[in-house]
Amino acid sequence: MIALGMNQAWKVPIQTLRVFEAAARWQSFHAAASELNLTPSAVSHTIRKMEEALGVLLFERVGRGVALSSEGQALLGYTERAFDELLRGLDAVSTRSPRLLRLHCAPSFAAQWLTPRLGRFFAQHTEIEVRLSAGVEYARFDTGEFDADIMYGHPRQEGLVVLPLKEETVTPLCAPHIAGEIESPADLLRFPLIQSDSKQVRWPTWFSANGVAVPSVSRGSRFDRSFLAIAAAADGLGVALESTLLAEREIARGRLIAPLAGRAQDIRYVGHHLVFPPPSERRAPLQVFALWLARELGIEFTHFC
Repeated sequence: MIALGMNQAWKVPIQTLRVFEAAARWQSFHAAASELNLTPSAVSHTIRKMEEALGVLLFERVGRGVALSSEGQALLGYTERAFDELLRGLDAVSTRSPRLLRLHCAPSFAAQWLTPRLGRFFAQHTEIEVRLSAGVEYARFDTGEFDADIMYGHPRQEGLVVLPLKEETVTPLCAPHIAGEIESPADLLRFPLIQSDSKQVRWPTWFSANGVAVPSVSRGSRFDRSFLAIAAAADGLGVALESTLLAEREIARGRLIAPLAGRAQDIRYVGHHLVFPPPSERRAPLQVFALWLARELGIEFTHFC
């Protein structure tokens, strides 16, 4: 409990202040409820009790929404600074290093793109420790286990900060000895087509974009992750339809070739996103990592500017 005033008999619980801070930051009871895993009615009730305790109106009801009053705007500034100071204090005394970034990542992005670059990150930022976990399930932020997630696809959880990563090019990729026999999209049908079951862009979409009818039954192996499909293609097991961003090491080393580069219509899309709950963005390790990630990808995160 935080006492308000030297001689006041009433007090405001810190959890109430947390609800106020979220509602004021979002200027939405619904968004605050989603972030805090509460119901909108619970947020509304908490704010009403806080207003009664303080004797001031913190939010003005505008239609179905809310807006901060002048008193609410003033209190938000104090509350944000107080929580920032509290977080710094908790980091200072915690057994967990205040320079630790707890990161979850999509398996293929972690294996193919991120892990090979972590050495560069650590060389540039020796003060930061990264604890990396790769899994097919999206990170659960309500447990406090992770600070951020590099995820494939779009988040299902509301109330997160979502930063799109670099646009990716999806194109057929194969070993050099196969590439010499492929001159047109139709030539691909003579080879085993490696299937990536979890991809958003798959063979029927690519063939349709290139005016080729796809047979109902096709030869080829099936994998549930891109890094497996990329490895199979590099070993000559067939042709994979994969992101050149994820396969850039194999392409650079000559183990994979895009046989139809410049001769077919490729698919371009943003497949990966950096996501995190709003409180995480105050942590210095996440800010440093996000800006490094953007530089490595050749993009800009204006969110941190």
